[in-house]
Amino acid sequence: MESSWILKPEGDAAVVNKLMQELNVSKPIATMLVQRGISTFEEAKRFFRPELEHLHDPFLMADMDKAVERLNQAIKSKEKILIYGDYDVDGTTSVALVYSFLRKKAKNIDYYIPDRYNEGYGISYKGIDFAAENNFDLVIALDCGIKAVDKIDYANKKNIDFIICDHHTPGEKIPDALAVLDPKRNDCNYPYKELSGCGVGFKLLQAYTQQNSGSFDELYSYLDIVAISIASDIVPITGENRVLAFYGLKELNKTKKEGLKAIIEVAGLKDKKIIISDCVFKIGPRINAAGRIESGRSAVKLLISEDKEPAEQFSKDINDFNFTRQGLDRNITEEAMQMIENNEEWKSHKATVLYKEDWHKGVVGIVASRIIEHYYKPTIVLTKSKGMATGSARSVDGFDLYAAIDACSDLLESFGGHKHAAGLTMKIENIEKFRSRFNEVVASMITREQQIPKIEIDAKLSFKEITPKFFNIIRQFAPFGPGNMTPIYVTEHVMDTGFTRAVGNEQTHLQLNIKDDSHVRMKGIAFGIAQKYLPEIKKNKSFDICYSIEENEWQGNVSLQLMVREIKINR
Repeated sequence: MESSWILKPEGDAAVVNKLMQELNVSKPIATMLVQRGISTFEEAKRFFRPELEHLHDPFLMADMDKAVERLNQAIKSKEKILIYGDYDVDGTTSVALVYSFLRKKAKNIDYYIPDRYNEGYGISYKGIDFAAENNFDLVIALDCGIKAVDKIDYANKKNIDFIICDHHTPGEKIPDALAVLDPKRNDCNYPYKELSGCGVGFKLLQAYTQQNSGSFDELYSYLDIVAISIASDIVPITGENRVLAFYGLKELNKTKKEGLKAIIEVAGLKDKKIIISDCVFKIGPRINAAGRIESGRSAVKLLISEDKEPAEQFSKDINDFNFTRQGLDRNITEEAMQMIENNEEWKSHKATVLYKEDWHKGVVGIVASRIIEHYYKPTIVLTKSKGMATGSARSVDGFDLYAAIDACSDLLESFGGHKHAAGLTMKIENIEKFRSRFNEVVASMITREQQIPKIEIDAKLSFKEITPKFFNIIRQFAPFGPGNMTPIYVTEHVMDTGFTRAVGNEQTHLQLNIKDDSHVRMKGIAFGIAQKYLPEIKKNKSFDICYSIEENEWQGNVSLQLMVREIKINR
């Protein structure tokens, strides 16, 4: 499906011109800074040169004083402490971070990861019973708990204190825990609201270190784990997250942690410079696969491992889980796509709702995302679990999926999430009613624009503007991620120089050799679209391209090349 190219607003011309002069940069560079909310020399300096001193005082977070006081008391009194976290990447990295740091301070400490299939997401009654039966006095819950009102009441009756470290949006009532750390609390004045769950855990450790005059160098050595959570949980890489990710990647690229070294090796990243996208697509999925296929506890074992041999074994295990996950993902996606192709009515719907009782619950969310790549509709994929239809929902850009599901809530047993993604459970006999109602609701809510995938363009460029200096400045925009995506450009009316050709084993990719109106030549690569566009390009037609810029190294020579996202032939 061809995307709609949306050129971002350039911003205030006076501000752009001022930045051009103060920073001695080109207009496209100054424009991209303004688009990212940077309007002064000082803001640009903080953007290009993040410093750890830019991190906020953790005690600005509501309940932080209570949390640190209780943690100090537990360590001093040698109480039993349980580190509790969710089974996904953010949860398991959170547990690994807090457990690894505190086990050097507290002797009676353990960790707990709920089972995805028997306990579900977040704090569970089974987990609280485990804490009670094993005489844990304090539980630190990470990446979960902000809506666990009833569970915390249950824990209070068993005299178990909870410190909740969460980053999800609270419900109407805050759980009655000893301390609830969540920057999204309405009564929390913490300046940055977009921390990951692991990031909130880090702030607790930062406050503990600050209160006890501890070593910040020791604390910062754990930022490699925090960076993986920030990347994998797809939180904005802006403000404080940008600082944490920037220094976290530095730590990750020189990490001495045996567990991380082992996972870096099985992910094929040894001796390579690791960037955010490597965490998103190579490290994160392997950590996630443990919770999807076996247990999130395996991921924590790997992340906290201090010995090389067990770390290597744990990494091989989770790599195997990832291969299993990939196979399930691929097979179920193919099966789901075939179901759609065989049903003309479903193909005409504005949304997709699929169910098959033997699909693996751990990958249905991934499958929903894959289906959206093909059909670009709000998508729900369900399977059978404990006698119910349960699964995951994913949205398209700009459409409020949560509101659409909420409009069908009378047909559901439970649901939760946000406008982009959700989980839901219903009786199997309600699937057809739900499919019909959900499609009606989506059809009434979704706009024409929301049914077309979009590519946001940072700037129009002439090839003569793509210089080594330009690229070196753009490289300093990293780390890239939500809120600061890799810049995408458009160049219009480009032509083949006569050397564009199809490449790859099946001749499916385009190796572009092109020139624009400035007669400057550039090389580029476009994956998977050779058959569609090469015949038109060879007819000497002009075309527009949208692309990012990267370095290409070949036989010791380094040059700039265009990573072409899409092509539009001029008719």
